[in-house]
Amino acid sequence: MTAILRPGTKPANPHFSSGPCAKRPGWSVTALSDALVGRSHRSKPGKAKLQQAIDLTREVLGVPADYKIGIVPASDTGAVEMAMWSMLGARGVDMIAWESFGEGWITDVQKQLKLADARVFTAPYGELPDLAAVDTKTRDVVFTWNGTTSGVRVANADWIAADREGVVICDATSAAFAQDLDWAKLDVVTFSWQKVLGGEAAHGMIVLSPRAVARLESYKPAWPLPKIFRMTKGGKLIDGIFIGETINTPSMLAVEDYLDALLWAKSVGSLKGLIGRADANAAVISDWVAASSWVAHLAKAPETRSNTSVCLVIADPDVTARGPDAVAAVAKQIVSMLEKEKVGFDFGAYRDAPAGLRIWCGATVETADLKAFTAWLDWAFAEAKAALAKAA
Repeated sequence: MTAILRPGTKPANPHFSSGPCAKRPGWSVTALSDALVGRSHRSKPGKAKLQQAIDLTREVLGVPADYKIGIVPASDTGAVEMAMWSMLGARGVDMIAWESFGEGWITDVQKQLKLADARVFTAPYGELPDLAAVDTKTRDVVFTWNGTTSGVRVANADWIAADREGVVICDATSAAFAQDLDWAKLDVVTFSWQKVLGGEAAHGMIVLSPRAVARLESYKPAWPLPKIFRMTKGGKLIDGIFIGETINTPSMLAVEDYLDALLWAKSVGSLKGLIGRADANAAVISDWVAASSWVAHLAKAPETRSNTSVCLVIADPDVTARGPDAVAAVAKQIVSMLEKEKVGFDFGAYRDAPAGLRIWCGATVETADLKAFTAWLDWAFAEAKAALAKAA
């Protein structure tokens, strides 16, 4: 392989982590100057801040007026767990997974909730299961819209029955604010603040359709529910959760940061603008991959490739011929070299995924930074491959 000169231009923002993700362009701590620190979240101003966060979320995402939006503990994980523990068991459930987080929800259903009637549909990293085999008409469904650790997403929600009898629970944490969620087909949607909008961690969002509310009010699970999972009292939805009266104490600094991110989202065109930015970023990587001889998309079908968590594998035949250990070593060296150069941070593949790279392309990332980054990736691979050959 011909030696590649060390690039001269570095990304202005080297943060390509898939969570917590890059802050919005121009962010600084001064954005938090109006944070309600030292005040109760249950004070009138505190409730107003939390309600504003809910209202802006609805506006930016285009959430239907009859859907409930709540701020809940423990990030997206807490929101998904809250939904599953509160709603599942009323009827059979189909669990769908094609990467590590979806597999985690299957583990909860099989080993923690121990549901007797749970069917599992899985696929290897890079692929989707046969969605046509899922019973979205009569059974509950749990799936991840965008597989953060595989870079594989559903192309749309056409496979979900419009006249369904069960509830559809969708983990949308790396899809919300970057992909067009089909709200009419989804009953529970969860996400966190630290993904597409680059907010701070620890807080989750749960969005409930009228069907989901009906399930909560008509069904009581056989197992006890921790306080942070309880969304009903006396068989009725606790409305306060969905008007800013959170179950536990939120960080008002994190709330202020989320508000700042939402206002920035409005300034770039809300959901349409955010999707456009993510699509443009993903296109930079796709064009580079198409022209590259050493890297490929993990997601096999173009229509299922994520525009946020873009996952790549090393495809250079000289490296792959040496086996998976060599591939993993080269991927690790690329990450190490570029972190040392302060060119890119935290872009290695997730620990459970095939060895490779995972580059965040969400809306807070600038296209120019990704273009600069790809040149450094080429340089780092050439260096790593030469070192591998020398060591052989």
